Order: sequence, then structure tokens, then C-alpha cells
Amino acid sequence: MGLLTIGAFAKASRLSPKALRLYGELGLLTPARVDPVTGYRFYGPEQLDQARLVAWLRRLGMPLARIQHVCTLEARSAALEVRAFWAQVEADTAARRDLATFLIDHLSWKDPAMSPTAKPLGIRYAARSDAGLVRQSNQDTAYAGSRLLAVADGYGSAGAPASAAAVDALKHLETDSIPAGNLLNVLEDAVEQAKQAVHGIAGTGSSLEEAGTTLTAMLWTGSQLALVHIGDSRVYLLRDAELFQITHDHTMVQSMVDEGRLSPEEAASHPQRSLLIRALGQGADATPDMRLHDAQRGDRYLLCSDGLSTIVPTEEIHRVLSEITEPEQAVRELIALANGSGGPDNVSCVVADVVELQQ
Repeated sequence: MGLLTIGAFAKASRLSPKALRLYGELGLLTPARVDPVTGYRFYGPEQLDQARLVAWLRRLGMPLARIQHVCTLEARSAALEVRAFWAQVEADTAARRDLATFLIDHLSWKDPAMSPTAKPLGIRYAARSDAGLVRQSNQDTAYAGSRLLAVADGYGSAGAPASAAAVDALKHLETDSIPAGNLLNVLEDAVEQAKQAVHGIAGTGSSLEEAGTTLTAMLWTGSQLALVHIGDSRVYLLRDAELFQITHDHTMVQSMVDEGRLSPEEAASHPQRSLLIRALGQGADATPDMRLHDAQRGDRYLLCSDGLSTIVPTEEIHRVLSEITEPEQAVRELIALANGSGGPDNVSCVVADVVELQQ
């Protein structure tokens, strides 16, 4: 078979002539021959496979620069790259889904105080942070109040003041009156304030990369808990004797699990399991996950740094949360378990119970 005209090649590859001209200019699909007089383009039949691959990848929404990279790879590596791209698309979609759910709940939310049949709920809470048995200093910050629950895990030479600054930036939420219709804006502003506070700490050091922190916080609204999450601290919910992790770790290793490149078992012992892809710090992606959780009487929430979740098995966390009634005793026991397993990291815990208020 001889060379194909651009029209015939476009029909065979399912790419428009306009797209083929663009891809030729980018070096993605260079014509086999260009007529020096007419400028008419011709393509070889052997270019069809690459053209069809480009067409399929464009249907996936892959950017042209990344398609260009995929086309330089051998088949197995190209497949892994496509898998990684689609995993990121699904992660982005999940994040948008969470935001959409948040907005739907937010826009349809009614002040529980307006309902005469609603039983008033509150939270009973305790917070504790410990340096562990190996680290010389504690870069974690844990806080619990009548409305705000927060854990931050600092890193770098100024990690301790960074985590403290992030949590301090949220404490005004304890006393500020927040109209039901303004909750989303308040949370967004609070995250921005925390981000600026951490950047202020970083700016005082010898390097702009010397301060950073995770931030996981929940704001009690009276019937719901609004979650803001950046990094690899976690929130667990104990409901009806079942334990659920309701946050997603923003780590490189977790992204590799999401992409199918690592199993959860391999991730648990991976040397880079603490490498963050989202955090509050200079140059970091500080995009938060945000959700609303409808609270039920009897719910128990645990916010913790990775000094607990990576050291103490989930089964043991479940046991403590199920068996120990008082929040203060529960946080002490969880920290004791982390230290009993060597205490290699700082560990922080906040336990909050949703209870019916006495009238």
C-alpha cells in the first residue's frame, strides 16, 4: 500500500484533517511526505496504529504533551502510563464528587434548631499529643473544643510551629457565629488563613521549605461535622460497632495504590510511605478535601496523626474505640499502644463522641 492522502488517513484513523495538521506541527504525527509545491500531506500506512492510539487517548482527555510522551514508550510502559493517568482522573473525579456532595448537603442543610422535633446533640471530647520514644521534639498539634477538633503533623526544621500555627488559625471557629448558609465560605477562608500562617512560619527560616504541616479538622455545626483534610493524618468513624476510615491519605504511596502500582500490603512497608503530595507549606498543593457528615447519637470520631495509624494495627484502634467509654482514657490508651510498639514518631489523637444534650 502506498502513501495515504490526509483525507484518507483522517478517515482511517478517525482524526480530523485539522487535528492531523495540529499534531504534525507538534511533532506528534509527522507526515511521511509533504509535497514541496502544494504543501499537501501524505501519511504511511504504518502510522495508522500511532494515529489511532492518539485518537483514543484524546477521547480519554489526556493532554497532548502527555500523549506525546506515551507514544515514545514501548507497549508495557505505555500501558502503565495510561493506567496512572486514568487513576489520577478518577481521583480528581472523586474529589469533585466529594465537593459536589458537600455543596448539595450545604445548600439543602436546615438549621437543626429550627426543627421542634430534633433532639439537640453535642460532642464530648479529649485531645492528647505525645513526642513518642524516639523523636527529641514533638511536631504534632492536637486540639479539641466544643466546636473544633483538629490534628496537624508538622515536618521540617520548623514543623512544630507550623502545625501549631495551622491549628491556631482555625480556633476562631470556636467562637464565631457561622450562619448555616455560609459554612462553605467559612471553611475555605479558614484553610487559606492556615495556609498563610504556615507560610509566615516558613518565611522566618533559612529556607522556604523548612516548615510544613498536614491539617485534618472537623467543625461541629450542631447536627453535622464539616471535615477539612490535607495530608496523611486521618479521621476514623466508629458507628454501630463498625470502624470506617473517612479520609484519604494524600501521599505518593497512596496514589501508587490508587493507580494499581502497589498493593496495600506493599504500601504499609514502603520506604516512601510518608512522602506527601498535599500539605500546607511552601510549594505544596494545599487543596483540601471537604465533606459534611451527618452525626448520629453514639457516633465516635477519631482524628490522629500517622504516628498512630502507621504503627498501631487498625484492629487495635477499633478495639480501644469500642471498649473504652471515656474519650480521655481512649486517647491515653491509643498513645500508649503507639509507644508500646516502639513509639518511633510523634503521635496525636482526638476522640469525640456525639451525645444527646440534657435539656
